[in-house]
Formats: sequence, structure tokens, C-alpha cells
Amino acid sequence: MCLILIAHRPEEPIPLLVLANRDEFYSRPSAAAEDWQEFPGLVAGRDLVSGGCWFGARGTRWASVTNIREGARSQKKHSKSRGWLVREYLHGEMAPADFLASIETKTEAFAGFNLLLGDAGEVYYSSNRQAPARSLEPGIYGLSNHLLDTPWPKVVRSKEEFNRLLSKRTFAKEEAFAILADTSRAADEDLPETGVPLEWERALSATFITMPTYGTRCSTLLMAGADGQTTFVERRYNDGPKDWQESKFIWKV
Repeated sequence: MCLILIAHRPEEPIPLLVLANRDEFYSRPSAAAEDWQEFPGLVAGRDLVSGGCWFGARGTRWASVTNIREGARSQKKHSKSRGWLVREYLHGEMAPADFLASIETKTEAFAGFNLLLGDAGEVYYSSNRQAPARSLEPGIYGLSNHLLDTPWPKVVRSKEEFNRLLSKRTFAKEEAFAILADTSRAADEDLPETGVPLEWERALSATFITMPTYGTRCSTLLMAGADGQTTFVERRYNDGPKDWQESKFIWKV
């Protein structure tokens, strides 16, 4: 997953709102979000190669992971899939801080990652690339394939749109998904240098990525209301941001 927007505002009518895009090669098989039979109450998509997941929730718990774009370094083979971090946290009972402490000595087994964990009003961020685990203060955050709030053009642009959405008196789901469906690309002079070819940098600068072999596979919305109701919506794309299928899950804690 290559873009996550988080509104962590415990005193608001919507204490938590997360919007996220997962970008992946089209050839990598994955399953749509569902209630996992082996872990009742866990809602997530599934990577059919590794068995892990990129975004999921169970009760008040939620988690998401992104890779860190590292050019040639990212080609190194690692023994574990980053998606298992999400899976293991969601089906367990550890508080976010305790889970992060439990994996502290094991993170080098994974390629570069950013990990977001939430539960009962807490949100934690961690990375195995020079970003120690920390609790996030209430606020608005953006994460792509570098450290939290790194001002890549897509992060800056989408956070601005996210703030406009949050400033409105009523929440509109379609406006939220429209933020994730933005295919506009950054100007060359604004592109980061992450070790990939220029054509890839251009394509990856879009919030919604469309390339011949790689792109945005799905978008996810997670909303927790002050009344204890959680809404989880996943949209899966077939041919660009206008051709999608949707799965929706609602539960109350």
C-alpha cells in the first residue's frame, strides 16, 4: 500500500478516519476484503502469495503497512513478508506499544516498512528505517513509501484535500474516495529521488497509479464513530479509478 491518510481526532464526532491506497503489480494475486474464517471478526484483504495483508481491522484494532522505496536495496530478499506484521497484530490482543516492543529485535528480517497500529483511541507509528516507534498525538497524518509525513507531492496534495474533506459539516464517502482516485502527476522538478527510473518516479507521484504492469489495486476507508460503530469499505479496481467493485463491513463495539 502506497498512500495512507489518517485523521486521529479523539474529541471529534468521527474520532478516526483512515483512507488508503494499495499499489501492487497486477500479476500478484490477492483476495478481496472479507471476514477471515480462521480469525472471526478480522476483516482484511489477503495477499495470496505470502498470506499476509496490507490493511485490516478487528473490533477497535486496525493496522496497515507500506513498503519503503529504496531502489536497489529493496531488491534484497528477506525471510518474512511485511504483511504478516498486520496479520499478527490484528489476531492478537497486545496493545500497540507492546506489540511494537515484541518485534523490536526482529525487524531486520523484513524489507523496509512503515507500520501503523491502532486500538481504542491510540495510534502508533513505527518503521525499521530510522523511525523509532511512537504514539501519534491527535492530528492529521500522511504516509507513502518513505517516513511518516515526508513531504512528497502526493502526500502534500492529498493531505490538503483530506483537510478540506474533514472541514465540511457532513462526511461524504464519495468525496473521500475521490481523493484516492486522483491520477494527476507531480511536475518533474518536484519529484523525489528514490532510486527508481524517472518514468517510474513520474508515474508513482500520482495518488492513483496507472501503469501497464503496476498500479493502484484497491482503496480502503476505515471510519470509527463516537458511537462505537466502525465502517470498513474496500474498492477494488479493474481498469482505472472509475471501474470498481466494493465490499462494505459495519460492526459496533
